[in-house]
Amino acid sequence: MKKVVLVPDSFKGTLSSSKVCEIMHNKIKEHFPLCEVISIPVADGGEGSVDCFLTAVGGEKINTKVKNPYFEDMEAFYGLIDNRKTAIIEMAACAGLPLVEDRKDPTKTTTYGVGQLILDAANRGANKIIVGLGGSCTNDGGCGAATAIGIKFFNKKGDEFVPTGGRLHEINRIDMSSKAAVLKGVEIISMCDIDNPMYGPTGAAHVFAPQKGADGEMVQHLDNGLKHLSKVIKKALNKDFGETPGSGAAGAMGAGMLAFFDSKLQMGIETVLDAVNFNSVISDADIIFTGEGKIDCQSLRGKVVIGVAKRARQQNIPVIVISGGAELGIDEAYNLGVTSVFTINRLPEELEKSRLKSSENLAFAVDNILRLIKNNPKG
Repeated sequence: MKKVVLVPDSFKGTLSSSKVCEIMHNKIKEHFPLCEVISIPVADGGEGSVDCFLTAVGGEKINTKVKNPYFEDMEAFYGLIDNRKTAIIEMAACAGLPLVEDRKDPTKTTTYGVGQLILDAANRGANKIIVGLGGSCTNDGGCGAATAIGIKFFNKKGDEFVPTGGRLHEINRIDMSSKAAVLKGVEIISMCDIDNPMYGPTGAAHVFAPQKGADGEMVQHLDNGLKHLSKVIKKALNKDFGETPGSGAAGAMGAGMLAFFDSKLQMGIETVLDAVNFNSVISDADIIFTGEGKIDCQSLRGKVVIGVAKRARQQNIPVIVISGGAELGIDEAYNLGVTSVFTINRLPEELEKSRLKSSENLAFAVDNILRLIKNNPKG
């Protein structure tokens, strides 16, 4: 083998995508010392997305002071790539669930800091901004972020305020006229790997708010607030995002990005592959390794493995998937470009035991795959 491309997702809760790349890289070099190995670690838009982009294509990490989920000052970051023309922002950097620690309350948390990061990137000259929607502690429909870029929200008394998840029902009017001029002409893409609507039984509040600290009564209050926000947005912009797939992502930040930032919602893997010029990178590759913690029916909906496989198929490049486990019913993956699937667990063990051996098990699986390739006369 002369060239191999590694583009795995993380093995959730066990190995980061960067660590997976490292293990694969080391084994490939052990068997094929002269092989060119290109690593493209992938994150889903949540925590670690910026580092994955910077690892894959290089760039600069920018640190800046913004507001945390409770409007307190904090140091956050984002990445600049492509000669500082493209910014990579993960909303988890300032609105992530770990930041609230024992103060989980999606009625009070805000995405204000995310808007500050977007504004800072634009002020530094970025003409394309990629925002990862994932890992949030919020349910404010992106209103906090919108306020940070100059959009104003008023209640029935005419008082201006910053809506949080618990106060969305108070919004009476939205004024877009003061939106920061620097964002005009800036392309904004939101990485979003779920198709949940803004509200309802499968919406932001009902599906995601419980893990952010909401009980049953709070979930209903938040859901009603999002329904109200959807109506006010429709009145202000003459656009209805309530049922748009992905609008419920990250506490309905998906809807907020559509409404207030004129953003496009795009599958995370497609965004990553476009940003790293994947089609060009793999043009002379002998093989591609990808993978995730478990390949299942959800994987077939266009996440990392299938996103990679579809593009590889266009250039007739074999794709090997390595995962922690594989469910039944994934045969369609082979029709979409996957060549073969290997699982890393060597013994029938509970996840709590096997996850502690993930590094060793992954190295063992990759080692044996490479031994097979090496001993193939055409390998």
